[in-house]
Amino acid sequence: MSAAQQTIQVGGEWRPALSGATRDIIDPVDAGVFAVVSEGGVADTDDAVAAARAAFDDGVWPRTPVAERAALLRRVAALLERDREKIGALESRDAGKTLEEGRVDVDCVRDAFVYFADLVMNESGGRVVDAGNDAIHSVVVHEPVGVCALITPWNYPLLQASWKIAPALAAGNAFVVKPSEITPLTTVALIGLLMEAGLPQGAANIVTGAGDTVGARLAEHPDVDLVSFTGGLASGTKVARAAADTVKKVALELGGKNPNVVFADACATDEGFDTAIDQALNAAFIHSGQVCSAGSRLIVEEPLRERFVAELARRAERIRLGRGTDPGVECGPLVSARQLARTEDFVASALADGAVLRAGGERPDGPGYFYRPTVLDRCDRRMRVVREEVFGPVLTVETFRTEDEAVTLANDTEYGLAGAVWTADAGRARRVAGRLRHGTVWINDFHPYLPQAEWGGFGKSGIGRELGPTGLAEYREAKHIYQNLAPRPVRWFAG
Repeated sequence: MSAAQQTIQVGGEWRPALSGATRDIIDPVDAGVFAVVSEGGVADTDDAVAAARAAFDDGVWPRTPVAERAALLRRVAALLERDREKIGALESRDAGKTLEEGRVDVDCVRDAFVYFADLVMNESGGRVVDAGNDAIHSVVVHEPVGVCALITPWNYPLLQASWKIAPALAAGNAFVVKPSEITPLTTVALIGLLMEAGLPQGAANIVTGAGDTVGARLAEHPDVDLVSFTGGLASGTKVARAAADTVKKVALELGGKNPNVVFADACATDEGFDTAIDQALNAAFIHSGQVCSAGSRLIVEEPLRERFVAELARRAERIRLGRGTDPGVECGPLVSARQLARTEDFVASALADGAVLRAGGERPDGPGYFYRPTVLDRCDRRMRVVREEVFGPVLTVETFRTEDEAVTLANDTEYGLAGAVWTADAGRARRVAGRLRHGTVWINDFHPYLPQAEWGGFGKSGIGRELGPTGLAEYREAKHIYQNLAPRPVRWFAG
């Protein structure tokens, strides 16, 4: 247990919190304590930033050749492959997701490290700028931004950490990561793998602790050059305000309220109907709906509504809940008692507003933070459950009659992270996808992402992008180097 408490790493050394404080990590399946971690504070955070600052300003990592940085990222990917079962099981228990989801997360983390290794290796030495003069050599190069503060959420702790850590290291930065205080364990494990792979001391630092202390200090710290935050809207706006005083770079991914638009023609065949139903379940209920891109708003064409919702509700009632590592379990619990209470409040509010309960709407018997996958029919935009992000297994149903109405409903949100359109009409698919104001739009699919493609949203879903070339650019500064090969006096002033 004492070894488990040393979850703060500063300058390559694992240690407990300076205050000696610890935090219990709760198993959401039975609400019991299954681990204890260090509860870092402001002093621990300052030490970690100082270590990262020294590693960036005076250490070897920012000056390590690109090929060596890429090779280290690939070594990390190999270690993730080696430890897939162990880390996947830890992610399952810590976050409450199924074991298969935990394994897939590890695979996606591995892919992110490989992608950014390949990306930096395939880059040129800079962008040559034609100055219109043979005596001028002009080039734009990209350099690491410096010390990065990486603040990650509780729902995909390992995956979201990798989306920040891999490009930050590929670009040559040093960082301090603060995982969610609820689910920190796999991020701690990832830092261990970075050290095993040979990352120089101080380039990677971790402080486990609360957002309102560790996270707040990182956002405001004058020696932090960039803060990348993934989490809720309220916390994200606090991070942006705190970062403003030092004018540091800010990247925010703040969630969404994502529409899943189903046209009747997508369900004209039995296979099409079955696929759309299956994908609507996946969109809403993977990881108990605790997904920033969850398709929690089903917007279905009116003639299809009753048939579609009836079958959706029937299948939702059959989803098997339980511990994610148990055979046959399809869905785990919510992550905390707080998240369970929040979900219950949203459902009660929806029913009071006139929504019709078609499935779920209750806790099952037994311990833990489980909630039945819930389908709420006859919803509209006046309802809080339709406007706000629930982050629980709750699917709302709205209807439309025309293509224009479908687009209007799908865009009627202050968020803009992701959305989907289901149709057999290729022209309609392209039209609707082009009109949706969301950072990712799926056509006849839901949830897949590619490390090569940018991820992020419009509106209050955030600022900046992760993954893809832009995800690497977030961790760099552009520098223009202008060289005069034949300098001579300008004679601007007469002398």
